[in-house]
Amino acid sequence: MTPKTNKKLLIVGAGASGLPSLRHALLYGVDVTCFERTNQVGGLWNYKPQETTLSSVMKTTVINTSKEMTAYSDFPPEGTMANFMHNTEMYRYLHNYAKHFDLEKHIKFNHKVNSIKRNEDYDTTGKWKVNYTNDQGATHDAVFDGILLCSGHHTTPNWPKKFRGQDDFKGRIIHSHSYKDHRGYEDKVVVVIGIGNSGGDVAVELSRIAKQVYLVTRRGTWVFNRIFDYGKPIDMVMNRKWISDIRARVPEWLSNSVVEMKLNMRFDHQAYGLKPAHRVFGAHPTVNDELPNRIACGTVRIKPNIANFTEHGVVFEDGSKLDQVDEVVMSTGFSFEFNLVEEGKLIQVQDNHVSLYQYMFPTDLADQNTLAVIGLVQPFGSIMPLSEMQARVYLEQFTGNNVIPSKREMMENVHEKLSKMASRYVTSKRHTIQVDYVDYIEELAKMIGAQLDMKKLWKEDPWLAYKVYFGPRVPYIYRLNGPHKWKEARDAIMSVDERVLMATNDHAQVAPDYTVLYFAAIVIAIIAFFFLF
Repeated sequence: MTPKTNKKLLIVGAGASGLPSLRHALLYGVDVTCFERTNQVGGLWNYKPQETTLSSVMKTTVINTSKEMTAYSDFPPEGTMANFMHNTEMYRYLHNYAKHFDLEKHIKFNHKVNSIKRNEDYDTTGKWKVNYTNDQGATHDAVFDGILLCSGHHTTPNWPKKFRGQDDFKGRIIHSHSYKDHRGYEDKVVVVIGIGNSGGDVAVELSRIAKQVYLVTRRGTWVFNRIFDYGKPIDMVMNRKWISDIRARVPEWLSNSVVEMKLNMRFDHQAYGLKPAHRVFGAHPTVNDELPNRIACGTVRIKPNIANFTEHGVVFEDGSKLDQVDEVVMSTGFSFEFNLVEEGKLIQVQDNHVSLYQYMFPTDLADQNTLAVIGLVQPFGSIMPLSEMQARVYLEQFTGNNVIPSKREMMENVHEKLSKMASRYVTSKRHTIQVDYVDYIEELAKMIGAQLDMKKLWKEDPWLAYKVYFGPRVPYIYRLNGPHKWKEARDAIMSVDERVLMATNDHAQVAPDYTVLYFAAIVIAIIAFFFLF
């Protein structure tokens, strides 16, 4: 029986971070309400064909992370769902999750939060005053014991400093946030600026119908395919505990070299004009299955940064120029801010840098820890299980279990993470909230007692232990132990490969997973090469 509490919690946003926050708040017996600006759940994954200030995917967007690594911890995806779901399928998963756990009765749709401020008695109670506009257009104030900000960080387009001559350009310039589909780009010359995931997707899509697409990159990038060897989803191969443990013990140059060698076996990044100066783990990767093929076909051409615009074209930094450009798509990422909370003065953001303990708790609020941000991370993997785990950490604290350390320890943790990020990643607004999926979710799980005693597990259930340690770090693992254990977690873990296979061939048998031997052979070969030559 779930214990009840009279504490009132507000969740802002019913997207991919808000829904698991709501689900776990109910598990903890919290009096919870969710305010959602639109009339549907789904947030980013609720495709919006119209121009909007809200976050939205492109019409053709497919998720970059596999369904099993993107799932919530007690809601495995259907076996017939694609391993990399189209955005409509991703939305259906979120809708089914909300329906299965009867979440919508706790969501107030068409409710817009206008401001969040510390209540008059905050110092003693930690309460917050929220001003909001309801679905009838009336404005009200309400007081809550806690706030979870789950509104995402793909809403505000990041426009770079204007290029010389940009204001004189006669063609159209938009941000990828406003790009919905290919209509209107037929037979046009298009320049796409930025080679992140959105830039790669836009360039590939337009290369099929435009006259020519030029993809502009300042630094180049390492390009990952969604599918690894033998058809395995890449994130299911890379995000494994044993691989994380090895990376923590071997020199950084070695782990970089192993992965770079593998990526170059697919296509030579140098030959394709994409090889960056940074190592593969020094920047957020670009996931794109088709970009090398489009480059090979000549329908996408890689260009260096723009030096200046002309009235009808652009000049690149290498001196080459285009006399006629019709369309420019700025795929330059997003900025985030927290102006809802005390007009942005409480949680200050500068160039996407923000001081949050575990990317969640403002250190200035360490006296109460009743407000947190959920989903403000950029992982090598899916955000959704991390958002869910963040919500569990918050709710442990909110319901009185005190899992958050002292303010001094919180600040030390923040500075340590920022320092490691600065030493590892290319300096960029893109690299301020980076986390390694396995390491980060393990850190959060430990805080709430959801980590596993592997020695004990090897003795009691060796086959499960093998799957947990050597297999993909699927989210169901974190419901085997800790608060609100899920009785079906073991079955969900053991049946992962079946659901993956069912998406492509529901009559085939699950083949042995040779990933451990495969990577071991590569590591041994590279070590031998460096020592022999």
